[in-house]
Amino acid sequence: MFDVDIKNLLIESIEWHFITEIILRTAIMFLMILLVLRLSGKRGVRQLTLFEVAIILGLGSAAGDPMFQEDIPVFHALVVFAVVMTIYKTLTWIASKSLSIHRILEGKEMTVVENGVFSVKNEKDNDFSTVEFFAELRNQSVEHLGQVRTAVLETDGTISVLFYTDEEVKFGLPLFPDVYKEADLSASDSVLACMNCGCIQQRDHILKNSTCPRCRHGKWAKALNTRRIV
Repeated sequence: MFDVDIKNLLIESIEWHFITEIILRTAIMFLMILLVLRLSGKRGVRQLTLFEVAIILGLGSAAGDPMFQEDIPVFHALVVFAVVMTIYKTLTWIASKSLSIHRILEGKEMTVVENGVFSVKNEKDNDFSTVEFFAELRNQSVEHLGQVRTAVLETDGTISVLFYTDEEVKFGLPLFPDVYKEADLSASDSVLACMNCGCIQQRDHILKNSTCPRCRHGKWAKALNTRRIV
């Protein structure tokens, strides 16, 4: 049905004299990308904000075409790089002087956990993903929310956590999959945690009201109050 000459598609249409130039162009643009990222002062992807990701995408687009298109001089890409980095440095300086500009460019930190429960006011935020936050907290050796006093989602995607002392640890929603599961209310212990927001309630109160008083969800897991193991 389809008559395609694979050999012609892959190699016969290639201008072999241009291959060496492509190799040189690619090496130059790759080194330029590394240099620009180094000048930006960032050490890793996890430190990038949305504003900086947009800058990198723009640089990548500018770098891609000159790598293999003969009619686009590498100098044009270098001009784009210079302009983009000038804009980046200028906006970064302005943002350092103005909190409102900083918020526009970088976004705003979001409180995820307050006093051992998820922040209900951020529940409808598009960036709020319980599964992602569970993973981030587990990576910081958090077994349940009762160990966490405050957790903040930073603009670069990392989570900053303040813990309760061992003496202050309270009952909290479990974060590990083998424990984070709906409890049988008829056979459960007296202390349960809302699987949506982490609200702690006594079993007798749940049997009377069924839904969580904070978020109005109706699924409960067995609450834990174990101390944090570091």
